[in-house]
Amino acid sequence: MARAEAFRIKPTKRQTRVFSESFRKAKVREIERNLTTVTMVSREFEVSTTAVYKWLYKYSTFRARQLRLIVEPMSDAHKIKELRKRIQELEQLVGQKQIQIEFKEKMIELAEEMYQVDIKKKLGLKLSNGSGSTERNMDGK
Repeated sequence: MARAEAFRIKPTKRQTRVFSESFRKAKVREIERNLTTVTMVSREFEVSTTAVYKWLYKYSTFRARQLRLIVEPMSDAHKIKELRKRIQELEQLVGQKQIQIEFKEKMIELAEEMYQVDIKKKLGLKLSNGSGSTERNMDGK
């Protein structure tokens, strides 16, 4: 039993930290301007989200004006950046597909010239004649 206790890791106590009022106000302003989020402040400075919400309650200019603040939305700048990135990815995919289409069309054109065969016509779908004459089908014959 003594041997098992020798390997037990003792948790270290985290030192109590105090953030200055100016620091807390600055972080609240950043959150209000959507430059950061409560979660990001909490992780970066290793402080609980509850403490950050208390800072918001105490120092928020929106609270003084009786306005509601949605605290965790992505900033518009961040959304725009992500959307532009997605647009760029999609444009790149469209460009690649266009190159593939042009390559295949050129290969078909070269094959038609080389083998003197109209490949495009042969690739077309043949329309079916249907089920035959409607008069015959209506008579039951």
